[in-house]
Amino acid sequence: MSDHSTQKPTESLDASPRLFKNNLLDKLSRVHHLTPVIIYTPIFLGLIFYSLTLVSLPLTLLGVFLGYIGWTLTEYFGHRFLFHTIFPLPFGLGPQFQFLIHGVHHVYPNDPLRLVMPPLLSGPIMLIAMSIIYLIFGAPFMWSALAGFIIGYVIYDCVHYWTHHSNPTTELGKLVKRLHMLHHFRDAEKGFGVHAIWWDYVFGTAYRNNEAPGTKAV
Repeated sequence: MSDHSTQKPTESLDASPRLFKNNLLDKLSRVHHLTPVIIYTPIFLGLIFYSLTLVSLPLTLLGVFLGYIGWTLTEYFGHRFLFHTIFPLPFGLGPQFQFLIHGVHHVYPNDPLRLVMPPLLSGPIMLIAMSIIYLIFGAPFMWSALAGFIIGYVIYDCVHYWTHHSNPTTELGKLVKRLHMLHHFRDAEKGFGVHAIWWDYVFGTAYRNNEAPGTKAV
C-alpha cells in the first residue's frame, strides 16, 4: 500500500486504495454500487413468486416482513460487533481482518467502489441466512422470509451508498445521512444502524445533542 501521509484530507477521503497484492482479489474487492440491485432483485422477486405458489398472500407478506426485520437486526449487530470489534484470530490477524472488512471504509469513506458489499462477501451471508431461516421457519415459509432478508440487504447497500454520495432534500433523508456522518466523523461507537436507525434508539447507541464522543446514550 502506498504512503498516504502526503495526501490532502479530501484526497484521502475520496481515495480508493489497493488492498491486495493479488490483482484479481483487489479487483474483486471493488464493486459498482448497483451490483447488489442487479444481482439480488431477480432473486428476491423469484423467491416471492415461488412463495406464492406454496403459501397464501398474507403468509408471504408476513414472511417478507419478518425477513426484513431479521436483516435490520443483522445490519445493526453486524455493524456494531463484527465491524467494530477486533476478534482474536490466529497469528494476530484480527486487526487486519477487521480493517479489510470495514476499517478501510472509515479511512477512505467516500471510495465509490467500496460502499456496497462485493458478492464474495454478500453471497456467503445470504447462504448463512438461508440456513438459519430454514432452521427457524422451515419450508415452505422460509422462502418469503429469505426474500425479505435480501430486500433489507439491498435497501441497506443502496442507502449506504446514497449517504456518502447524495444531498438529501427530505427531513428523513437528512436525518439518515447526518447520523451516518456522525458515525464516521464524530463517534464510531454510536450510530450503527445505516438505514435501520431505530435500533440505535432501542439499544442505547443513538447520538444525543451535546454528548461527548465515547459516552453512552441514556
